[in-house]
Amino acid sequence: MRTNMLPKLLPRLKGLPVMLSAAVVISAFAPAGTPVNIQTNNTAAVTFTIRPLEETEETTMDDNAIAYAQDITRQLFEAVEKNNLIVAGKSEEQLSQEIEKLALEQFKVDQHWHKKIVRTGLNTLATYVDNPANRFIQHGDILFIDFGLIVNGYESDYARTYVLGKDPRKLKLKQDVEKAWYETREWILQQKKLTGAELFAYTRKKAQEYGWTSAGEIAGHIVGKYPHEQPANPKSMELDVHPDNPFDILLRDASGNKRHWILEMHFVDEEDGIGGYFEQLI
Repeated sequence: MRTNMLPKLLPRLKGLPVMLSAAVVISAFAPAGTPVNIQTNNTAAVTFTIRPLEETEETTMDDNAIAYAQDITRQLFEAVEKNNLIVAGKSEEQLSQEIEKLALEQFKVDQHWHKKIVRTGLNTLATYVDNPANRFIQHGDILFIDFGLIVNGYESDYARTYVLGKDPRKLKLKQDVEKAWYETREWILQQKKLTGAELFAYTRKKAQEYGWTSAGEIAGHIVGKYPHEQPANPKSMELDVHPDNPFDILLRDASGNKRHWILEMHFVDEEDGIGGYFEQLI
């Protein structure tokens, strides 16, 4: 533990009438798992185990702001369901406008950093760069929603899949893409080094494991304070999860700040004309 971490350790003892001795302070810099005995003013001995704070446990203003933006977007999606906005007979464009209105009225958010996406039926095969014709939601459809709010100046990105009805294959697609997302996240967190190309290939493999095809030119990207960091070379894919990204996405930016990555997974069955999409902050 670094010496400048001591002030962060002391609040953990708040509420204990502790008389810290030099020995105790020294013990606080022992390896994790070291038992420490403390004599309180009540003469009762207290034993606790030191758990030093690691660098990865520190959070910054950006961390908190991005997490908050993501949580507001999650709440928006929950409000969409609670208000029963996803119904047959409504067009994609109408639903998108209703979600936009809900974001403003309930969460006071009126800024979006990327295009607002609602896709249903055959349009669920379309990727982000596509602009398919406006479709009407049908009974039994599978659809997905993808919104990127700007909350207090910070970006979020969030997508979910919905199924109207009980079609088993569509429900399986919805469940599979979500499960695969979380499995991929766990794999990412175990890596010490990971290029964008390697992660992209892994998401392709995951789709195959579940019996689907992975769609989309990328499988993720960064978010940050709007507008988020851009590569020096506009043609570079270094800030995207893309097959042409040979750079380690776990590295910090040029200023030493942690980057915040979005993982997006889009599974499709072109023969059946259905797609499922799941996206959020890693």
